[in-house]
Amino acid sequence: MMWPIFVFPPPASVFIPVMSVFSFVVLSNGGISEVRGKHMPYSKFLNYNSGESPSQIHVSGRRGMQIAYTPAFLAALTSLVFFPRYHDFRYLLVSSALTIHFLKRLLEVQFVHKYSGGMGLPTAVRISLSYLLYTATMIYTQHQTITQGLPEPPIDLKFPGILLFLFGISGNFYHHYLLSTMRSSSSSQSNSKSNDDKDYKIPRGGLFELVVCPHYFFEIIGFVGVSCISQTMYAFSFTVGSAFYLTGRSYATRRWYLSKFKQFPQTVKALIPYLL
Repeated sequence: MMWPIFVFPPPASVFIPVMSVFSFVVLSNGGISEVRGKHMPYSKFLNYNSGESPSQIHVSGRRGMQIAYTPAFLAALTSLVFFPRYHDFRYLLVSSALTIHFLKRLLEVQFVHKYSGGMGLPTAVRISLSYLLYTATMIYTQHQTITQGLPEPPIDLKFPGILLFLFGISGNFYHHYLLSTMRSSSSSQSNSKSNDDKDYKIPRGGLFELVVCPHYFFEIIGFVGVSCISQTMYAFSFTVGSAFYLTGRSYATRRWYLSKFKQFPQTVKALIPYLL
């Protein structure tokens, strides 16, 4: 097996292997559910075969995303600001990357994104807890590699990881910006729950000419970058699980566009140009 030359030995903790398997299974199953039509109920898939109760409390799309991202951002920021005593470059890089990742998301929520619908409050809380758990576990795993003095992997991927992270986060932002310029304001502004609503159009520009979800494609690249910076079993298992989930979400999104727009190009793939 070649993976030990890229990954830290697992810390002497049952929690980390269990969380590695848990994260991979939960995220992968989420991707399978998306393909099967059981969607995470937000954005265009709100109340779209989601089984979400119409009687539950709803918030605007913007507020729902703020709830989803803020706890994970605070956890990453806390690890970066209040635990400087470790003085470990890799730990600093992982905490910084996660802080930047969620700060970018929050800034996009406030200043970039246009929203196609609201979000059920339970959905926002569930997403928030998931992000918080995954972020805290990734930081805790990195902490354990330091405190237990585990040997560095023979092949150091920190610097390729930095480049991949920056490339992924830049591409993700660019395509989010393109999406925001393509959605015109909805004519209905009377309902306070939906005053963030926008009309969908067929995305154009950038990699949207080749795939329907290039923002997910670059998000996966960013996660690969964080995994290469971290080089822990948990980080890689989370990234693979996230890739499965985003692949399923991309497939479902392409199917949605095909159902809504007769002129949607059949040559545009879901996630990977020319392949998938």
